[in-house]
Amino acid sequence: MASLDKALIAIEQACGSGSVIRDPSLLEGYAQDDSEAEPCMPEAVIRAKTTAEVSAVMKAAYEHEIPVTPRGGGTGRVGGAIPVPGGLVLALEKMNAFEGIDSRELTTRVQPGVITGELKRAPVEENLYYPPDPNSRDSCAIGGNLAANAGGPRAFKYGVTREYVMGMDVVLADGTILKLGRETKKGVTGYDLTALMVGSEGTLGIVTEATLRLIAKPQATVTALACFSSLEDVAPVVSTLLAQGQLPACIELLDEEAIRIVRPEAGLTIPEETKAILLIELDGDEADLETALERTGNVLFDLDALEVLVAQNSSERERLWASRRELSYSLKRQAKNKLSEDIVVPRTKIADLLGYCAQLADQHQLVVPTYGHAGDGNLHVNFLWNDPDEKVRVDAAIKALFQRTVDLHGTLSGEHGIGVLKAPYLSMEQSPALIAIQEKIKDVFDPKHILNPGKIFPADAKRFHGAC
Repeated sequence: MASLDKALIAIEQACGSGSVIRDPSLLEGYAQDDSEAEPCMPEAVIRAKTTAEVSAVMKAAYEHEIPVTPRGGGTGRVGGAIPVPGGLVLALEKMNAFEGIDSRELTTRVQPGVITGELKRAPVEENLYYPPDPNSRDSCAIGGNLAANAGGPRAFKYGVTREYVMGMDVVLADGTILKLGRETKKGVTGYDLTALMVGSEGTLGIVTEATLRLIAKPQATVTALACFSSLEDVAPVVSTLLAQGQLPACIELLDEEAIRIVRPEAGLTIPEETKAILLIELDGDEADLETALERTGNVLFDLDALEVLVAQNSSERERLWASRRELSYSLKRQAKNKLSEDIVVPRTKIADLLGYCAQLADQHQLVVPTYGHAGDGNLHVNFLWNDPDEKVRVDAAIKALFQRTVDLHGTLSGEHGIGVLKAPYLSMEQSPALIAIQEKIKDVFDPKHILNPGKIFPADAKRFHGAC
């Protein structure tokens, strides 16, 4: 405790009065994120405002070996922002400035506390576009997007966060400030530490500023909803569209259980026999969209779509998307408990995995609605339950789901990270040798293991998980 007090005194001297929060009533809001991971009260929360202040925090924490958990919007689903016993939370919400848009270089410079939705809206006046589009865009922060390499529906066409990061300022565990990357389109000088840092979940360093790439804003957009009577009919849609030269901005999938839950809330008028829905969005030059829509519609009906509904205006389009964005929250209202697992399989294996999810629901007597990004095989498998005794069945079903995902040559996390909840399962997908290499990288960047401990690595997870 003496070391903690010394560290906090040094931090407050560097960051100013009021930067260190120790009021228990205020700390509660930082004890958990948007996951089902067990909450843990931090010893204190530090609200930094500059890179220099973040550096000072880490220097003090490193000297006294105090664990530090960086935190952005707290919207993570795998416990990536859960602090550990005796640790600090470094809140980045006050680092929310961006330098504006460079319309000549097609870039913007942002701090980690900038809300993703605000960043997406900012370039519009310049006819520019920031494509990454996580579902929580109006509450999640850029820092968290960088930490988890966030994607979203439009990753199918436009890719994930990592593909839009040109450079960043990073503070290491000992307070060292690094400038990574470059401001040029090309460059192969040394190792690509920028790419390494994106998706590292705050375990290697803390991003305090980032230079992000922008693209030209699509001239027009059209959205369609396609209904199918079976999951098997949906499976060939993506590959068929690609084979015909079509590249939708996104293709979202809802299974029968998800449709059942969202239908009354969304007010969707669709055939009763609908067992799967695809929400398809096309964008590009306005002159080309009509032809693209016609070709897409032909593919859908050739593959036995029951009905294809096309949004006739922006309000209809927004209504369709609202039902998709609100789906996670709709599911939460269906039961006392909800776990959402973010997994990815090859596109050709989507029907196999969805069929397996139905088997899990029957075998374990659970409600398992599934939805996700069909274009890139990224599915969100949800487990709903009320009785605490059911958690044993949920855990067994999740383990089986992960094993099936790996067997289908998939991955355990598409866009939410590993955090603390998936760390125990990492060895299902990665070999001991591969995990050991990553642990050595962790040792280089954070030799005292004070940066976001308990995340990603199984040994850390066993050490800290549940300690609160």
